[in-house]
Amino acid sequence: MKILNYGVNYAPELTGIGKYSGEMAVWLAEQGYEVRVVTAPPYYPEWKVDTAYANTYRKEVLDDVQVHRYPLYVPEKPSGLKRIIHLASFAFSSFPVMLRQVFWKPDVVMVIEPPLFCAPMAWLTARLSGGKCWLHIQDFEVDAAFDLGIIPFAWMKSTVLLVERWLTKRFDAVSTISQSMMIRSQDKGVKAPVFFPNWADLSNIQYDEVGRQSFRAEHYISDEKVLCLYSGNIAVKQGLNTVLEAANLLPSIQFMICGEGANKQNIEARSREMRLHNVMFFPLQALDRLAAMLRAADIHMVIQKTEAADLVLPSKLTNILAVGGVAIVTAKQDTELGQLGQGDSPCVYRCEPENKGSLVSAIQRLADDAELRVLIQHHALLYAKQYIDKQQVLAVLEPQLLEVKQ
Repeated sequence: MKILNYGVNYAPELTGIGKYSGEMAVWLAEQGYEVRVVTAPPYYPEWKVDTAYANTYRKEVLDDVQVHRYPLYVPEKPSGLKRIIHLASFAFSSFPVMLRQVFWKPDVVMVIEPPLFCAPMAWLTARLSGGKCWLHIQDFEVDAAFDLGIIPFAWMKSTVLLVERWLTKRFDAVSTISQSMMIRSQDKGVKAPVFFPNWADLSNIQYDEVGRQSFRAEHYISDEKVLCLYSGNIAVKQGLNTVLEAANLLPSIQFMICGEGANKQNIEARSREMRLHNVMFFPLQALDRLAAMLRAADIHMVIQKTEAADLVLPSKLTNILAVGGVAIVTAKQDTELGQLGQGDSPCVYRCEPENKGSLVSAIQRLADDAELRVLIQHHALLYAKQYIDKQQVLAVLEPQLLEVKQ
């Protein structure tokens, strides 16, 4: 079977959609499928094209996957309008190569949202080649953009949502990564969405005391010191100002913010203004360093704004669960994230979003209660093994592709 993967993010990006798209394509190639990818040069989450690449056309083979990269506009400081131009520029520049893939005759064209701008071209390519088209939704970008104020033109929302609904119903298969997002896709007119969650590679991301100790020693963090970690994209939707406010009230706890993103400079500047000596900033860690960093933290923070609930599912959570990390998630109780912290077997600790007092109380509670941390660690590991193991998740994808192809 020939599979064409179309999306703006791809390996070697270390976080977010690019990570999962890259691992999925490689896994499919390992199973014997012919896989091609049409994507952009790696730029996320730094919002800067990787120094190993140029912002131009490039064809390469990565792990037996043929990858076609096309240029796009990458704003240094992405605003709402600049994000629209950014995504539209890739859809425009990749248009010719997508048309050429018609002659390759892919059996399935899978487009990753965001960006929705790519959906029409994916649908057209599939139809002209006689194949099937599959839309995989990682984020409900339209809802998130308007609800979080990233796009300020509220008058456009109803029209854009109508276009989104019309486009989505054209696809032979639509998948998404969480149960709440499945429900939302049905509200948008998808009759039978496919559940295709993100995953963690449990063979590489595991708890290891040696890795924990070496990372802490390298950064002069004693074993007695509680380390509270945020790792991932640093953007508006994370609302990391709340973390700085918590750090200001908890001077005995070491905070670490690791990652890149459009809002990183603002967060660093705010930390300096507040003179927070217990906050450390680090760039994204390579895969061989990621596991050690995750293992080193006593408490992980998965910070989301209220409006982002059930529109996106933080990709960072999979690796945290895989190492048995104790994650504080800022989410309402009735959201899917919030439900992970309920009952007698919580695999996360929930607190109210955008609430400084709630976050401070959660950090202090976990710092003081070692037994609670052990309980959450235990259930986090069980959850990871049962629901998000990479081999298990991707093995389910194969029969679904065969079904769509028929």
